[in-house]
Amino acid sequence: MSLAVIQMVSQADVLANLAQARSLLEQAAAQGARLAVLPENFAAMGRRDLAEIGRREALAEGPILPWLYRAARDLGLWIVAGTLPLPPDGQPEAKAHACSLLVDDSGQRVARYDKLHLFDVDVSDSHGRYRESDDFAFGENLVVADTPVGRLGLTVCYDLRFAELYSALREAGAELISVPAAFTAVTGAAHWQVLTRARAIETQCYVLAAGQGGNHPGGRETFGHSAIIDPWGRVLGEQEQGQGVVLAERDGAEQAAIRRRMPVARHKRFFAAAELRLPGLQQS
Repeated sequence: MSLAVIQMVSQADVLANLAQARSLLEQAAAQGARLAVLPENFAAMGRRDLAEIGRREALAEGPILPWLYRAARDLGLWIVAGTLPLPPDGQPEAKAHACSLLVDDSGQRVARYDKLHLFDVDVSDSHGRYRESDDFAFGENLVVADTPVGRLGLTVCYDLRFAELYSALREAGAELISVPAAFTAVTGAAHWQVLTRARAIETQCYVLAAGQGGNHPGGRETFGHSAIIDPWGRVLGEQEQGQGVVLAERDGAEQAAIRRRMPVARHKRFFAAAELRLPGLQQS
């Protein structure tokens, strides 16, 4: 059961980005991948017209969704379409979400995940200030879906810092978790590899971390280091910088053995702050 993560260096030109993504997906399919994960902002990076891009896609007037469904069908490949701007279904004029779509190998949409945690952060890089909520609405739902390579939980980039989301995905049956991302070079160097491995270890899931890795419009630089990490926290493959494809196999028997030998899900005792009695605090 082969898995692939795709690393890109997306620019502002949507059609050029789609051509690059198609070439990389073809490489993944040719090497036997059943599921491939594209990075965050795979189709457009550094654009200021995200609302219009999302509106056109929702009205079936844009190039991204037809390209996505055709690529999955042509290549016989399940695809996690990183993120693209999409308003809520049936509301083309509403504010877009940073939306990650799961598409099956017949070109049908299986699941939609809208990014829960938006990156409203100041970073000591040349870009400086990031405010995703200026362009996107917050997502609201946890999403897990069945695929031929296992039960997949969907997350995006900044979500990686919120361990409770990943625990909830494990509790919902996730065996793999996708993390399309565009981590900054500064925050990535500090935390990307630590966080991706930690999320794999604590959930005992395969983490499919597909990043952007290079320089983009507006002085933005992304960290790259896309990787597939197994449930023991081992990095099975990594692409440091530039575009590329990382492949690995899922070993379901080994994953089951890891969960059996170290049954952390069964041992878990703490679920919410309200359920924990702290010494010295008055209990109502």
